Amino acid sequence: MDTSSLDVRFYPIETNKRAKGNSYTVRWKVAYKKHSKTYKKSAVADDERSKLMAAHRKREPFDIELGLPVSWSSKAAEVNWFQFAIEYVDWKWPRASGNTRKNMAKALTPATIALLRTPPPAHFEPMKVRRALREYAFNVNRRNDPDERIPDEVQTILDWIKRNSLPMSAWEKVENVDKVVTALSTLLDGTAAAASSITRNDRIMNLVMDYAIRHNYLKANPLPKGKARSAPKVAQAIDKRCLLNRDLVAKMLDWIGRRPRRGRLYRAFFATLYFAGLRPEEAVALRVGDATLPETGWGEFLVHEAQPEVGSQWTDTGEVHEERDLKGRGEGDTRTVPIHPSLVAILLEIIKEYDLKPADLLFPGEKGDMLAGSVFRRVWNKARKAVVPEHLFKTPTGKRPYDLRHTCLTTWLNSNIPPAQVAEWAGNSVPVLLAIYARCIVGQLDDYLKRIEGVQDLPKVAA
Repeated sequence: MDTSSLDVRFYPIETNKRAKGNSYTVRWKVAYKKHSKTYKKSAVADDERSKLMAAHRKREPFDIELGLPVSWSSKAAEVNWFQFAIEYVDWKWPRASGNTRKNMAKALTPATIALLRTPPPAHFEPMKVRRALREYAFNVNRRNDPDERIPDEVQTILDWIKRNSLPMSAWEKVENVDKVVTALSTLLDGTAAAASSITRNDRIMNLVMDYAIRHNYLKANPLPKGKARSAPKVAQAIDKRCLLNRDLVAKMLDWIGRRPRRGRLYRAFFATLYFAGLRPEEAVALRVGDATLPETGWGEFLVHEAQPEVGSQWTDTGEVHEERDLKGRGEGDTRTVPIHPSLVAILLEIIKEYDLKPADLLFPGEKGDMLAGSVFRRVWNKARKAVVPEHLFKTPTGKRPYDLRHTCLTTWLNSNIPPAQVAEWAGNSVPVLLAIYARCIVGQLDDYLKRIEGVQDLPKVAA
């Protein structure tokens, strides 16, 4: 279908009288579609109208949708959004982590559906459309793997999307931008997405727009900024209700440790999160040789690696876990973390029970490989259901294994350990640490009040 036309008609400039000053609207029609643009100064409006008329006199075709001479169009009119999104993914993929790749695909999927000329046919199930985009179109490993043939159903969906995707010039229309913003903020069932998901999608899409501008697909970032973007705020501070008290931790670890077969190993894993404040992806990557474990007293971890679980389809190795440097640290950087004497005893017990060597994983899976997140989360959920009282079970208390780390760091801060030292052990910066945990520092209020009581007390005035 031809999207350009030589049939162009111009109308006189309209003056819009307003209390704050007049504005001037240029109006014209290309084929069947009317266009207009308003300027604050009449001279500018007249100049822009003259440029359009000059192009028409030269017999230049005008783009029907944009209303501009085709020669004025950038690459935005030549490439559709789906083609551009594939180009961006191919460019970003080699330098991106597995989680970044997965989140990028998640953000581009609803944006692509929002930028279709028409909704997908009724026989395309919405979930299958999203899966085709997320798992194949925006996954370089699967799309380019010669050993993995894309299913016919998926290929049919992707071919239809490619034919019906709007050109990049669609970003110049505010109604299309609004559709994308709404799609990024909404789940498939029509409910609002989590605030953290919306923030992540916004960040990813702004990076996509930066790429589009650098490569001359767009002249400016069309996404709304500041007050124009009414995205929900993400609470940086943790919910105090997710923290566990010592008695509850003790009961849960005891319940886990009494499970048959590998209960004591899982207890050691969760105890490491509670006593040392490690992230789960750091704990699963620990080797026996990374721990200094004396017979008595405090030990020490040398943490130097993380193994986040991202899914085999998103990693270069095809493994479920991806080897990464420590979060927020330079390449090859390490940090030391003290090991509580109680944890030292627990770790020595499992090293002896499983006959672990220095090069072995400290918390191996059943086949000696990396401990899977799905496994330890299932163990934790069972323990929580069995131990946590019903009135707390329905709250965020200990809902995730990560809450053990939150509990540990809060305990350190409440024990008057300097924030700089806690941040060093935890692998955070001091500002981030305080922003997350400041509301959880308790037990020091009486001391603070005593300090300011005398200072603020007013002297007695003589009668």
